[in-house]
Amino acid sequence: MLTTMVENFPGYRDGILGPDLMAEMRAQAERFGAEIISGDVTSVDLGAAPFTLKVGDVVEQTNALIISTGASARLLGLPSERTLMGHGVSTCATCDGYFFRDKPIVVVGGGDSALEEATFLTKFASHVTVVHRREELRASKIMQDKAFANEKISFEWNSELAEVKDVQEGVVTGVVLRNLKSGETKDLAVDGVFIAIGHTPNTSLFTGQLDLNPNGYIEVGTGSRTSVAGVFACGDVQDHVYRQAITAAGTGCMAAIDAERYLESLED
Repeated sequence: MLTTMVENFPGYRDGILGPDLMAEMRAQAERFGAEIISGDVTSVDLGAAPFTLKVGDVVEQTNALIISTGASARLLGLPSERTLMGHGVSTCATCDGYFFRDKPIVVVGGGDSALEEATFLTKFASHVTVVHRREELRASKIMQDKAFANEKISFEWNSELAEVKDVQEGVVTGVVLRNLKSGETKDLAVDGVFIAIGHTPNTSLFTGQLDLNPNGYIEVGTGSRTSVAGVFACGDVQDHVYRQAITAAGTGCMAAIDAERYLESLED
């Protein structure tokens, strides 16, 4: 939803726009008889089957439910960040790193995810600057050691991203950094900005009804089964490790098969 060109989904050797890939998947599902209802689910009751979902003013009931609500990348909240998302601003190094070959980039964050992305991006970028709000990292020692030993990584301590440039150009041309101790700002010329401050799973609807891990992701057992029989979970709502379109699609297939077998067992 937040990417422009998807280059790493099998079958599209020349890449495909994110919204176009979604439209293709939707049309394929409809071809096989899937009925699609557009709307926000405002409440769910998983206490007993059939499960009840409220979509706006409409109540839906079902004997099996697949949850694929995903996870939302945490953003800084800058208007320029949102405007340039997919045009130099990214939340996924694995997805977009290739586009920044031999170019300078910035990674925002100080945890394991940020340093993992920074280290990965050195395979492509000419230089990676890690911007962190504090003067020490939250990442594990092994990740810190790898980053500090990498000649292509430097750090801007006690700093925050104040602005992404240039909205008028429609692409990233640089950033404005603000030092949180002195208040001084400075410009840094870069071609890419990677936000790596974590993800929030979209599980608020299911709190208290399904088992969640300490970070809020849905716990799954065998296959895609959750703590409630007949409820299955797939994609990034239960995956905080891989977070790729193809791994989400794979677990979606698992959930579909699990749900079908569960419904067949009810018939028996």
